[in-house]
Amino acid sequence: MKRPFGVTILAILAGILALLAILATLRWLGLVPWFGPGPAVRTVNIWAALMYGILAWIYVWLVQMLWRVEYQAWLFLAVISVFNLTLAFVELLQYSWEDVALPVVINGLILIYIMLPGTRKAFEQSKPQAPSDT
Repeated sequence: MKRPFGVTILAILAGILALLAILATLRWLGLVPWFGPGPAVRTVNIWAALMYGILAWIYVWLVQMLWRVEYQAWLFLAVISVFNLTLAFVELLQYSWEDVALPVVINGLILIYIMLPGTRKAFEQSKPQAPSDT
């Protein structure tokens, strides 16, 4: 199946979010300093690093599914985008807008684009068909 251009863009955006999650994992492990706003001292938080590491793994897996234009990737990307937007707004309670601006913008664009009828149609063409009882 030929991959539509929009699905390629979605895969690239999901890859960017995977890189941001990897960077956040390294920051919470104390291996990379915070650039700009963030904790004042080098902070190690194993729980946050684990959660961002799992999120990075999910995004890498999602990029592979998007690249193969699998129908499940459409639904999963929508769920993950809503989840990440929710977490970003909760994170705003503790940190500043500069910390979450890029993930919020990218997740928002993904969510808007994935809900367009043409994008949904591209993924529905790859939807597995149920076997017929004949």
